[in-house]
Amino acid sequence: MALRRPPIEVAAAPGRPLGMTPARFLRDYWQKRPLLVRGALPQFANATTPEDLAGLACEAAALSRIVQHDAARDRWSVRSGPFSERDFRRLPRAHWTLLVQDVDKWDLDVAALLDHFTFVPSWRVDDVMVSYAVEGGGVGPHVDQYDVFLLQGRGRRRWRISDDADASREFRDDAEIKILREFTPTHDWELAPGDMLYLPPGVPHEGTALSPCLTYSVGMRAPSQAELLFDFAEFLADGLREEQRYADPDLRAARAPGEIDAAALERVRAALPAFRRIDSARLRHWFGAFITRYRAAHDAAPPPRTLSADQLASRLARGRALRNPWSRFAWARDGRRAELFVAGERHACTPALAQALNAAREFDGAELLRLAPGAAERSLLATLVNAGHLHLLRTR
Repeated sequence: MALRRPPIEVAAAPGRPLGMTPARFLRDYWQKRPLLVRGALPQFANATTPEDLAGLACEAAALSRIVQHDAARDRWSVRSGPFSERDFRRLPRAHWTLLVQDVDKWDLDVAALLDHFTFVPSWRVDDVMVSYAVEGGGVGPHVDQYDVFLLQGRGRRRWRISDDADASREFRDDAEIKILREFTPTHDWELAPGDMLYLPPGVPHEGTALSPCLTYSVGMRAPSQAELLFDFAEFLADGLREEQRYADPDLRAARAPGEIDAAALERVRAALPAFRRIDSARLRHWFGAFITRYRAAHDAAPPPRTLSADQLASRLARGRALRNPWSRFAWARDGRRAELFVAGERHACTPALAQALNAAREFDGAELLRLAPGAAERSLLATLVNAGHLHLLRTR
């Protein structure tokens, strides 16, 4: 028997702005399911005014944006503050939104809103962003990669969301802001002052002002894994001495020029003790790209004319190729295949071709073709030539 899903819409109760205990909310909804709470915090509907928000947006230290939508042509534009009174006077009557970040840092009445979210660790709370929208105003259908509580202030706003886990999350490429290419809502609500909508990360949603309105967005901090890794790596690097380097006192004569063998990867792992648990494939992918990009003084210049794989094969059959001295090459085994690293890029190919490209600076064209009999390898050679990593020399 399937478990019953908790309701997506509830009513607040005295002392319970979530309509339930924080423990139940965290168990059933937090990062799991959207929740609309009717009458959650009506006392904050007038925490600020449109005039105060516009005045804050005129301050140089405030982070503010105005998003406009040309509904007739379905075009979106965004401008960043600070703004002037003249900027606001020139705005149309409909289809625009003013957004101001960190309003809780400027306005004590808005900051008091955070007192109702103490069930979330304070270090997880980012800020209270306040938006003022005229009729039709909004920022289009989009997704946020963090938890957000959307409290309706004065006015009314229509919120549509998609609770479909398989909903498309691809963005349009013709807009200045990240707007979903496709949006099929599963729920459609009209929020009155004091109503609050909670959305977990990644839920497609769209808010549209039905009348001039204010919305308070309590957003959470959610750094990406990449941001965490970069910052952690810098933190670790600060404690390392200059003389602590990659070392290979057990180095043996190379079996094949340019090969990053298993022993080399183990030395890399030893040089990075904080990352010893990283799997070998990820370590190989990162190190191969890193070491062929590291301290690169110049980027390769592509040739004036792009060659197809067939055109390149015809040229190679009658000539030779030279490796660009500014392009760094390396390779590693990947089962029966190989990964070729060139200037920070990774390419799959045969071990024979990878070894050959690393073993010399100049190559006989016919020999390269012999090592690249398939379409994939010949396409790789064309990619390297067209990127400027290989140069074609004289023809016979």
